[in-house]
Amino acid sequence: MQKIKSLMTRQGPKSPQDSFNDLSPVENFRIPTKEELRDLREQATDPQAEQELINSIEDVYFSNDSFDVVQYELEKLPPVLSLQEVEEYRDKLKRQQAAELERVTSLQTSLQLAAVICTNGRRHLNAAKEGFTQASLGLLANQRKRQLLIGLLKSLRTIKTLQRTDVRLSEMLEEEDYPGAIQLCLECQKAASTFKHYSCISELHSKLQDTLEQIEEQLDVALSKICKNFDVAHYTKVQQAYRLLGKTQTAMDQLHMHFTQAIHNTVFQVVLGYVELCAGNTDTKFQKLPYKDLCMHITSDSYIPCLTDLCKALWEVMLSYFRTMDWHEKHNQEETTSTSDSNNVSAVEENNFDRSYIKKKLEHGLTRIWQDVQLKVKTYLLGTDMSNFKYDDFIFVLDIISRLMQVGEEFCGSKSEVLQESIRKQSINYFKNYHRTRLEELRMFLENETWELCPVKSSFSILQLHEFKCLGQSRSPSMSPSKQASSVETEALSLFEQYNNGGNPFEIQATMKDDETEDVLAANGYESDELEKSAYQEYDSDSDVPEELKRDYVDEQTGDVPTKSVSRETLRSRKRSDYSLNKANAPILTNTTLNVIRLVGKYMQMMTILKPIAFDVIHCMSQLFDYYLYAVYTFFGRNDAYESTGLGLSSSRLRTTLNRIQESLIDLEVSSENPGALVSSEEKKEKVPSPHLSQLVILTSSNTLYGLSERVVATESLVFLAEQFEFLQTHLDSVMPAAKKPFLQQFYSQTVSTASELRKPIYWIVAAKAIDYEQLLLLMANVKWDVKEIMSQHNVYVDALLKEFEQFNKKLAELSKHVRIPLPVSNILWEHCIRLANRTLVEGYANVKKCSNEGRALMQLDFQQFLMKLEKLTDIRPIPDKEFVETYIKAYYLTENDMERWIKEHREYSTKQLTNLVNVCLGSHINKKARQKLLSAIDDLDRPKR
Repeated sequence: MQKIKSLMTRQGPKSPQDSFNDLSPVENFRIPTKEELRDLREQATDPQAEQELINSIEDVYFSNDSFDVVQYELEKLPPVLSLQEVEEYRDKLKRQQAAELERVTSLQTSLQLAAVICTNGRRHLNAAKEGFTQASLGLLANQRKRQLLIGLLKSLRTIKTLQRTDVRLSEMLEEEDYPGAIQLCLECQKAASTFKHYSCISELHSKLQDTLEQIEEQLDVALSKICKNFDVAHYTKVQQAYRLLGKTQTAMDQLHMHFTQAIHNTVFQVVLGYVELCAGNTDTKFQKLPYKDLCMHITSDSYIPCLTDLCKALWEVMLSYFRTMDWHEKHNQEETTSTSDSNNVSAVEENNFDRSYIKKKLEHGLTRIWQDVQLKVKTYLLGTDMSNFKYDDFIFVLDIISRLMQVGEEFCGSKSEVLQESIRKQSINYFKNYHRTRLEELRMFLENETWELCPVKSSFSILQLHEFKCLGQSRSPSMSPSKQASSVETEALSLFEQYNNGGNPFEIQATMKDDETEDVLAANGYESDELEKSAYQEYDSDSDVPEELKRDYVDEQTGDVPTKSVSRETLRSRKRSDYSLNKANAPILTNTTLNVIRLVGKYMQMMTILKPIAFDVIHCMSQLFDYYLYAVYTFFGRNDAYESTGLGLSSSRLRTTLNRIQESLIDLEVSSENPGALVSSEEKKEKVPSPHLSQLVILTSSNTLYGLSERVVATESLVFLAEQFEFLQTHLDSVMPAAKKPFLQQFYSQTVSTASELRKPIYWIVAAKAIDYEQLLLLMANVKWDVKEIMSQHNVYVDALLKEFEQFNKKLAELSKHVRIPLPVSNILWEHCIRLANRTLVEGYANVKKCSNEGRALMQLDFQQFLMKLEKLTDIRPIPDKEFVETYIKAYYLTENDMERWIKEHREYSTKQLTNLVNVCLGSHINKKARQKLLSAIDDLDRPKR
């Protein structure tokens, strides 16, 4: 009933006539009577009032069909009825009934109209069906079916293409077109998701996923190949493939894992190959050994080839990493340029994040990879005891490791502490054994050395020796400027830049070693026959003088040429004392000297490569020089009788140096006859027994000037060795640790610089024996000095002494034909001889018992005659100790007071000489009391021997 009420409410008012006109004539329904229509027209037509009237009807009237309206209304009547109220209530009910009836009627009419419309629609549809043919409708149906079939065909073709992707993917993977394969796979997956309602496509989608995973595995294998042989095109494809997968960061993690694995596999395979090769079989037991144990099976013969191949293989791995970094750096620059123009902010941020991650990962990987390399090489180095290796082999190992450390420096800026420590251990172990053996060899060389000249060219330089090749290349003046420039340009490039396009830095070692050549020895000791002839010719004219003497004087020590010219007379006079014509002033050295120099070069090679043990090497190098110096002094300069002359032949510095060497290096308790004790002494202090001069060297013959040639060769070879050490000082100082530099400075100032000082005591022995000073004293003792008149003729002892000097000069000239006697040597020899002669003259004058004024004048005449003749034999100016003789002779004329002061000022004279001067010479013009006073003054003097 409620629905009916609502329908009545929504139904708009409609005139009965309109409703009637809409009815179909076939419909059968009741038409209201005229009275009803009239009553309806009389009703108010206000829709709002009508709606309110309907709303006032109680809902109970619409509850159900069995509702008794009359009973309901009667029950509502009040107990006391009022006619007026009943009538009003009746009118209200009528109005409600009329309004309700009108709506029901209107609804009925509408329903009838709807029935008519339906009937007319069916009639029209039948007419349309009859108006169209079956062919037209069939055409439309076929068209629709055609469209469906076309769509189905496209789907089938897509499915067929998808099913054929397996073949194409396999082809692309064989061609290593990883980006294309992944792109195809992703597109197929996208297409398959569109047709996933087909069961076959659902299976295909799963298969594509498996294929994609398989591609990733192959991609990982392709990535691992980069570690040993980087290829730009190959790596570009791999990176593009990972980018399509969105796994660039994962790829970088995998790449570092592959590099670590590549290092391990590389070193293991290289060492395994050599171990199996040396074992002569392919026993699988070696393959199961750990790498550390495998390294212990490397033999000494295969050690260096294996190390070389090991470094070559590791270089290839590091070079691949270097190229990988270079590829990413260039690729990042290109990406930065391309993404800067992009408007997609999120994509740009993501690319920047990826690039930042990759850059940090690669930079961090440098240190990790180099650390792995160091540890693998360290294990190999320490797996073998190299103490018994040949020197060249050990240096070769050092060269390789040095080059490897250079690679590490350029690779990641590492100081290679691991490699340095491992090679330092091996070097100290090797060097101690090596140096101990070399010192013992040096003792053997010195004891068998006959001190003959080793003929080398006048242009000889230690830079020409194999051992100093590296030093010579860095400072060679013969290199052209263009070559120097190219050399500097090459050095400016890192090893990775030099060998980026091919080659291997560890292949140079063998070629450098093979190219070593040196030519330092002169043919038969002379550089040419002409020079040999000119060495012995008497050169009265300038044309006979060799070019070396025609030139301005060349300083023997420095090689400098003074700007001031030397006069012809000076040049001619120099021939009497400069015995340097032979062999074009070639350096004086022996085979032992050359061996020591070579040893120094070898030590420097080790020191340059191994700076951590530089101090140990230089200390041992100084011991070589110390021992050589001590040997030369022991053989030729030790003579206690001449040390006590008071002439200061050995400086306090030289004596201190010799004492230090004897205490620190010489084992005086061990003799050559007791070699068994040498082992214990080495274990104790690593000292060396004092060397003994070879029995073949004769130093007592006057014909050879008491072994002068041997003394010259020994002493000047020591001086030459000292010069070479001076030459190397700058280089040694550059590698010496700062804390140890005082040792080096002390070595040079107190030891190297004293080498030339050995000339005095060594040549003094020759000078003391070359002239017969005792015969001179005997001749002087036979002279009568208390003559009464002035003599015009000098005494015969002067001629005898001059004859001794002439014989000495001839012997020097004869010896110079065999051994060049440098100017400093000849000067020292003449100085010693003249000094000894002058002091012998003073001693002879001091032995005079009686002397007159005329006798004292005769002394002056004799001495002047001696000086005049002597100056023709030598060009030494001034004559040594000339004043020593003249002052003593002139002291005869002093008064008492002057004599007392003179005695105090001239302490260079002995007590005997002063006493004789007072007793004999002054007795003629001073009294006995004055004489006693002067003698007391002489006794009171604490006179040092000079």
